[in-house]
Amino acid sequence: QFVESDDDEELLFNIPFTGSVKLKGVIVMGEDDGTHPAELRLFRNIPHMSFDDTAKEAEQTFSLSRDPLGELEYPTKIARFSNVYHLSMHFPKNFGAETTKIFYIGLKGEWTEAHRHEVTICNYEASANPADHKLEQITPQTHFIS
Repeated sequence: QFVESDDDEELLFNIPFTGSVKLKGVIVMGEDDGTHPAELRLFRNIPHMSFDDTAKEAEQTFSLSRDPLGELEYPTKIARFSNVYHLSMHFPKNFGAETTKIFYIGLKGEWTEAHRHEVTICNYEASANPADHKLEQITPQTHFIS
């Protein structure tokens, strides 16, 4: 099984993670012909990335070699990919075919649980407003001890 581009050689993968990832390496496996991707551009933390967004400068770019067995690992710049919660992989060109085919993408790294805190809306009183704290009328009672 493989993924093949539609009309041209470009492919874009958006990969969301359930935690924070320190990405250390990437493996891309394709056929040993012109459909194998020739370049990989990595973008981090851009959810819902589209082909229009690929004009931005990538975090890292790789020139790929044909690798039908998935033996080549491309190391990433760990400082740039140490806190990734969404990874976008753009394959802009291949080795000359009309479409690009990818059989396997491997990601090497470390996953840690994300510590995402939601926004908390709090109201604090500088001094108490007695109108906000109404109490029922207390009936005074006197007890005599004889």
